[in-house]
Amino acid sequence: MLEKFFKLKENGTKVTTEVVAGLTTFFAMAYIMFVNPAILSQTGMPSGAVFLATIIASVIGTLVMGLFANVPYAQAPGMGLNAFFTFTVCFGLGFSWQEALAMVFICGVVNVLITVTKVRKAIIKSIPVSVQHAIGGGIGIFIAYIGIKNAGLINFTSDPNTYVLLDSGTVIADSSAVPALVDFNTPALWLALFGLALTLVLVVCKAKGSILLGIFITTVVGVIMQLCGLEVGVKLDSINNISFSAPFKELGTTFGAAFKGMGTLFSDLSKLPLVLSTIFAFSLSDTFDTIGTFIGTGRRTGIFSEEDQKALESSSGFKSKMDKALFADSIATSIGAIFGTSNTTTYVESAAGIGVGGRTGLTSVVTALLFIVSIIFAPFLGLIPAAATAPALVVVGIMMLSSFKEVEWSDIEEAIPAFFAGIFMAICYSISYGIAFGFITYCLVKCFRRQAKDIHPILWVSTALFILNFVILALI
Repeated sequence: MLEKFFKLKENGTKVTTEVVAGLTTFFAMAYIMFVNPAILSQTGMPSGAVFLATIIASVIGTLVMGLFANVPYAQAPGMGLNAFFTFTVCFGLGFSWQEALAMVFICGVVNVLITVTKVRKAIIKSIPVSVQHAIGGGIGIFIAYIGIKNAGLINFTSDPNTYVLLDSGTVIADSSAVPALVDFNTPALWLALFGLALTLVLVVCKAKGSILLGIFITTVVGVIMQLCGLEVGVKLDSINNISFSAPFKELGTTFGAAFKGMGTLFSDLSKLPLVLSTIFAFSLSDTFDTIGTFIGTGRRTGIFSEEDQKALESSSGFKSKMDKALFADSIATSIGAIFGTSNTTTYVESAAGIGVGGRTGLTSVVTALLFIVSIIFAPFLGLIPAAATAPALVVVGIMMLSSFKEVEWSDIEEAIPAFFAGIFMAICYSISYGIAFGFITYCLVKCFRRQAKDIHPILWVSTALFILNFVILALI
């Protein structure tokens, strides 16, 4: 039954591989269940409600991705977008969290419209091949950087000769920061280094389920080292006393709050330009984060094959995996907003599951089921240290760097946009910003080479929208 529904043999995989991939993806992104409430609750939203909304949005979005599109991607509220929601929209612009949820809901509707009308698909087809390969390699750098950061291998040191350090958008006087290697003097860091070394050895030796096995063994060692909030042989009274009903009671506060926010959002017409520009910023970042993830991971692994690419040429219907995957992603944001969370998007950590062989929607279904189970076992999942999952992201990032070999680096015309698209993802900590700089520099190169006619009209429009977005962010 599973073989027939998910077409496992056709995609060169099997049930055990897909299950391991689903487990790997889940553990690589499980942190969002705890980080998202911590960020959004600062706006006044009940943290328990956000916790449940995060899981519900992740489950629904990921199940649609797996069952409808049959691709191994997981969805959850996006990091970066939740910070924009809290610190820019609510704190900076003064919107209530209900109004911010209303804007996220509208953003989801916009994403559905541009997906159904094939706008997002047209954008993908307009991206130059060299930039597509650079996006794949860039996501490798980005996800590896996330792993290195989560492992605690780098921190930021003061240096008066470098750029100014920003704190929540405010310039700190006489302060600046540069990334630097930390002192190797903390047990958590040594645990991360152990996990990284172990995972690398397992991958090199081609051990089955190497990345997941690395996470599990590192967690066990972390428990022994008492770095997971769990001392061996000690009863977890704090977990026994947790009330599991509280989040469900709180969910009533956020469920449907987006529609209440809609009423006040458009009550003041003088704020309409600000509202529309904020929705635009939400939508643009969400759209290109997803496109970048699909291009970066799907093309290299064959998840979106050449046949699927040809199906993209169809002008109607959902005839390709890419069509269905884009639609699955587009509906998740509005669903998440209804329950009470910021933009839901396709997670780049899906690359962890793809890296261990995930190729079909069964991977996504397994991940979604684990999110459901996590409602009960959330306190125990919180015991898994970042030091255990960070090595998995580093190793997957290494694997994805192979996409860079397809870029003609000796051709400076290709190298410039490829560099900015690939490197700026990690530097800006954003897939969409990396794509933005890749598009902008590609257009500049073509113009100065008097080859502007070779630039796809949609690429011109996308580039203009990115520039407009930067201007809007500077003004708001």
